[in-house]
Amino acid sequence: MDTGPLSLMRRAEDALGAAGCEASEVPGRVALLEQCARDFEQRHHRPPTWAWWVPGRIEVFGKHTDYAGGRSLVAAVPRGFAVVAGPRDDGVVAANDVRWAASMDVRVTDQDRRYHGWANYVAVVARRLARNFPGAVLGADISFASDLPRAAGLSSSSALVVAISLALCRRGRLDERAEWGATIGDRLDLGGYLGAVENGLTFRGLAGTSGVGTFGGSEDHTAILNSEPGAVGAFSYVPTRLEGRAPMPSDWRFVIATSGVEAAKAGAALGRYNRASLGTRALVDVWQQEAGPHAGGGPGTLAEILARDAGAEDRLRGAIGRQRHVEFSAGDLARRLAHFVGENGRVLPALDAFRSADRDALGRLSAASQADAETLLGNQIPETSALAALAFDCGAFAASSFGAGFGGSVWALVNAAAAPELCVRWVAEYKRRFPAHSTANGQVLRPGPAAVEI
Repeated sequence: MDTGPLSLMRRAEDALGAAGCEASEVPGRVALLEQCARDFEQRHHRPPTWAWWVPGRIEVFGKHTDYAGGRSLVAAVPRGFAVVAGPRDDGVVAANDVRWAASMDVRVTDQDRRYHGWANYVAVVARRLARNFPGAVLGADISFASDLPRAAGLSSSSALVVAISLALCRRGRLDERAEWGATIGDRLDLGGYLGAVENGLTFRGLAGTSGVGTFGGSEDHTAILNSEPGAVGAFSYVPTRLEGRAPMPSDWRFVIATSGVEAAKAGAALGRYNRASLGTRALVDVWQQEAGPHAGGGPGTLAEILARDAGAEDRLRGAIGRQRHVEFSAGDLARRLAHFVGENGRVLPALDAFRSADRDALGRLSAASQADAETLLGNQIPETSALAALAFDCGAFAASSFGAGFGGSVWALVNAAAAPELCVRWVAEYKRRFPAHSTANGQVLRPGPAAVEI
């Protein structure tokens, strides 16, 4: 097969169009793929063998719910990673970030060398796949480029995990392995597995490792692999299930504004991000302490506890007051429970509001989601709180922050005709209030397709 840059461009146009990528977005995606293909040929003196487009995502509702077995409402965005790859025979995965001119390599059998930044994500993927699929041939050269802003809440890190995983799974023909067939039946399962690759947990029979250091879930990977163009999707987790989809009305647009404050969940915000996750585990611990030693294995997630019966939430609230936890106060756990219950409960009403084009309902739901993030979850900063409020002031009918928090971005829903002007006004007003954040920016978009092999 001819895999040169010109052929790749033609195939990319066809594949992206068939996947549902809007015509206006195709040239930018193709240009990134061409950039990667040319870099690959210059470095390795051969054309790439495989290529993918891997998007980022918007978390519309579902702040910090996925790892606790809850629900979220998500959509892929028409920004993300272009990835090309080819085989090598020495057991080394060598990756190059084309736009930032940064490279790394990892021998898949070497478990000791330490990596930092994006290179750590590549190394974690390569090592985990080598452990879970022993003997697989995973050596590969990879070139990638992204137009996602880093640490802005659009899931750039998980998109990289998915991109590298898709390349190495294709290289090693892992979907033909018995281990794969026993654990990964479809893209929903694959999203769950890649979430476990990133957080280090065991997935069914595929043993865990240390991961990248964050205790997140599989929402991002699920959205990246399972979204549909022009639609939002509701998913529940642990295990991953599709709860439903809704088309986004044709005269609506998302406007995304970045705060200019990096949501570095694997960096400066790691401890605070992980504490939100550990709080839900602590609630499960409290429930099991209350139940006593004869309660059996018990539920694995907070969502499973709350789904037991109508009185489970009240019983858990009572247990919080009676059972002491070494790392969290009763007040901490009560707030974490209140946030999970409220945010998890907004997902399906929001899905219905998209189906019925109910702007007022989405406005109320998004305002409540933002308020709970500020007062209960505690993952907001003045910049993201101000961005959310300014969106309404500028004419949006719904708006909320999203992603890990402690920085990042805010989405707003607006009329299509007003979206470009609102985007400019929104960002300008934000920069007026926070002049130090000159890198803040905005973009207008509709939901795009899931990851596409070219």
